[in-house]
Amino acid sequence: MALTDRVKQILSWYSSDNPGTQTNLARLLNYGALAGTGKLVILPVDQGFEHGPVRSFAPNPAGNDPDYHFQLAIDAGCNAYAAPLGFLEAGAAKFAGQVPLILKLNNSDSLAKMDHPISAVTGSVEDALRLGCVGIGYTIYPGSGARNRMYEDLREITLEAKRKGLVVVVWAYARGAGLSKEGETAIDVISYSAHIAAELGAHIVKVKPPTAHIEQAEAKKMYDKHQIPVASMSERIRHVIQSTFNGKRIVIFSGGETKDTESLLAELREMAAGGSFGSIMGRNAFQRPRDEGLKLLQEVIRIYKDAASSGR
Repeated sequence: MALTDRVKQILSWYSSDNPGTQTNLARLLNYGALAGTGKLVILPVDQGFEHGPVRSFAPNPAGNDPDYHFQLAIDAGCNAYAAPLGFLEAGAAKFAGQVPLILKLNNSDSLAKMDHPISAVTGSVEDALRLGCVGIGYTIYPGSGARNRMYEDLREITLEAKRKGLVVVVWAYARGAGLSKEGETAIDVISYSAHIAAELGAHIVKVKPPTAHIEQAEAKKMYDKHQIPVASMSERIRHVIQSTFNGKRIVIFSGGETKDTESLLAELREMAAGGSFGSIMGRNAFQRPRDEGLKLLQEVIRIYKDAASSGR
């Protein structure tokens, strides 16, 4: 399909990338119910690896089947489906060409408790190319004592991915012994994490929705001095977008913990009003019965479509 002015504008922010990467980014932006709007709704299913099959799929046992998630993403009109190597290998041939794929290249389990969290590299750029993916995903933990190794590993993976024409999506999830639990989603920490991911070369940055809490004492002085508004969710989203190259990098937000539908949609409307580029929503969708999960994803898509129509 022809590129809309909005998609052309977004692609112009990535002028250092080769035609292969630009094409795959365009494929993401031109697929599904949000095609051409500049907004993204992505279904991620890495929770089986991260949290275990019972915690992930017991609420909806059909989710144990990798095919279920491919079909859910396709039927909902999502821009893409993201998952670790095994889940993608299980369905990539059957669903070839039906939805853009993102291979999650690093993962960790919840069996070990660590002061310095770090994920293992569990896939490769070559795997992503073999499976027909448009991009790769990688998690960093700003705040972890092992963060420098993750940054260095991501640098090498990003170099290879860009050389071979793939999009780089970075999950920037702050955690570690130096952060409080509340601090993991603090507005200063989320905006800092998003900026770090962009500095490391991410095309698309994924972060958690930020709270109004400010974790760092030195940061709080600046928020107070410059009267930066962070009271509402829309204000916080706007600040995170501004902190990520003044809106010249795509920033999408996770669905967070499982919550009731009305609370989730109310939060998403606020996020859309703040200029979010979209959502990457897993548990809140696939843990519901299929009809409910499908309806939820379609409603999320509608929220972002309305926001795009309003110029947000």
